[in-house]
Amino acid sequence: MGALYFMGLEPHIRPMTTKTETFGEIADSRSWAQAMGRGMRKKCPQCGKGAVFSGYTKTQPKCGVCNLDLSGHQADDAPPYLTIIIVGHILIPVALAVKQVFEPALWLQFAIWLPLIIIATLWLLPISKGAMVGLQWANRMHGFADSSTQDKTDA
Repeated sequence: MGALYFMGLEPHIRPMTTKTETFGEIADSRSWAQAMGRGMRKKCPQCGKGAVFSGYTKTQPKCGVCNLDLSGHQADDAPPYLTIIIVGHILIPVALAVKQVFEPALWLQFAIWLPLIIIATLWLLPISKGAMVGLQWANRMHGFADSSTQDKTDA
């Protein structure tokens, strides 16, 4: 502890919380894994029953079952980026390995890999967007904060 003071780094000591605060934090916690799983199934991250999307990747304004306001999410560029990373790290190495082992003709490679990459990208894009909306809900990001939290920040 003395070395921290010597280097100019004072440790930040946080007082212990009471049992009621700890219990409240646990009761109010949202499972990010469950929320992302529901989002990946294109379901509402809160109830898991209502649909998140009204179109291919167009988000519903509200959940039809629990009335969760979905309009505040900001997935932005994360879903396409995640989709590109997944497709690029799975299909491209497989395509390179097939080329090295079997040496297929160039036209055959294009006939196989180009449609497969397009199909995989189109399939993964709404799944990754649903996961991002679920993650934002679980972390109370953007429009998914509790009303009590929003009231405190407005004051």
